[in-house]
Amino acid sequence: MAYSELIKNFSRIRDYMREFYVYGFKYRDEYTKKSARSYDDEKRRMESLLGDHMRFRHTPDGKIVFLSIDSRVTHHNPLYKAWKAKSFTDGDITLHFILMDILGDAKDGIALTDILDRIYETLPGTSRPYDESTVRKKLKEYVSEGIVRAEKRGRTVLYRAEALTDIAPYADILDFFSEVAPCGVVGSFLLDKINVRNDHFAFKHHYITAAIDSEILCSLLEAVGDRRYTVLKTVSRRRERISESRVIPLRIMISVQSGRQYLMAYVPVFRRITSFRIDSIISVRDDGPCECFDVFREKLDGIRNHIWGVSTQGRSGDLIEHVEFTIRYGDDEKHIPKRLEREKRCGTVEHIDGNTSRFSADVYDAEELVPWIRSFICRITGIRFSDERLQKQFEGDLEAMYAMYGIGEGGEADAVQ
Repeated sequence: MAYSELIKNFSRIRDYMREFYVYGFKYRDEYTKKSARSYDDEKRRMESLLGDHMRFRHTPDGKIVFLSIDSRVTHHNPLYKAWKAKSFTDGDITLHFILMDILGDAKDGIALTDILDRIYETLPGTSRPYDESTVRKKLKEYVSEGIVRAEKRGRTVLYRAEALTDIAPYADILDFFSEVAPCGVVGSFLLDKINVRNDHFAFKHHYITAAIDSEILCSLLEAVGDRRYTVLKTVSRRRERISESRVIPLRIMISVQSGRQYLMAYVPVFRRITSFRIDSIISVRDDGPCECFDVFREKLDGIRNHIWGVSTQGRSGDLIEHVEFTIRYGDDEKHIPKRLEREKRCGTVEHIDGNTSRFSADVYDAEELVPWIRSFICRITGIRFSDERLQKQFEGDLEAMYAMYGIGEGGEADAVQ
C-alpha cells in the first residue's frame, strides 16, 4: 500500500507522537509493537507534519529520532497539525461541498427530496451516487454540529445553512484559548477559518502534549455532561498490560505544574473514586445512562478538601494522613510566606512570627506533598508526618543527600530537625 500523509487512524499516530515526544529517545529496533514498515510510514508522516521539529541523533547503538519543540520561539502548538491531516474519501468530500452549495442557495430551506434531485443534477451521468439514507445521515450530523438548521413545516423537514458568525474580532481570544484550554484544537481550527495567526502570547510553561489526547478528553467531557457510564480501555506502560474498567466519569483535573490531565471517576467494582491518567486511556466507550451520577459527584466534591493532587488513597488506605512543617526565612525573604499562601491548596498556613510560618494539611496521600515540601528544604526547621514510614523515608532521603554532598553531622544537616 502506498504511503499517504493523511491520517486514517489517529490512535496510531497518537502512540508514535507520544513515543517520539513524550517518552522519546528510542532506536528503530526498539519499536517491537509494530513492523519496521509501519515504523517508517509513521515516521515519514510525522516528518511531513512536524518536519521543523524533528531531530536526529547518532549514537554508537544507532540513530535516535525525537521531537524537539522550543516554547520560547514556538507560539502555536505544532501537534495540532496531526488533527488537520485526517483522511477522507472522494465521496465524502464531494458530498460535503455539494451540500454546502445547495443549502447556501436555499435561503428559505429545502426538503430532502429536492436536495437529492439537485445532487443528481450536479453530477450528470452518474447513477444516483448517494442514496437517501447517506444524505439524511450527513444532514443529521451537520444539524447536530450546528452547521445546518432543520425546521419542520407540516410533514416536511426543510434544511438550510446556519448563518456564519464573524469570529475575526475574537482572534486573540481564540489564540489564547487554543494554547491553554482543554481541547484547544477547536480554537486552532477556528483560527484557520479566518486565516489569522498572531504571536501575542508566549508561555514559559507550554504544555502542548495534551493536544494528542483531545479526542479522548472530548469523549470524557461528553460522558460527564450527559451523566453516563463509560468503559475505559487503559494501558499500563510499566506492566505493558491493557485493561478495561467500567466507571462513572465525574470530573477532569489538570495539573498546573505539569499540564498532565486526569479523569476522576467512581469505579463500581472497587466501590471507590480513583484517578486515571488521560494519556494512558486508549479508548472510551459509552455504556448507558447513570442515575446515581449526582451522588458520586457530591461525594467527590466532599473529599476534595483532603486531596492534594489526584490520589484518594495513600499508604494508610482511606485514612486521613496529617503532615506539617515549619519554615524560617530572613527579613528580605517575604516572598516565602506569600508563596506558602499561594500554593497551600487544601492546607492551612499559620504565621508564628515575622520570620516563621507553619504549614499543615490533612490529606489522603501525604506522599503527594513530598516534592513540593522539598522545595523549602533549606528553610525547614521541623517536619512531621503521621505516617511513620513516610517520616523515615523523608529523613532517609535527607541523610542520603547530605552524604552525597559530604555534609557531616553538626553542619548544615541541622537545618532540618
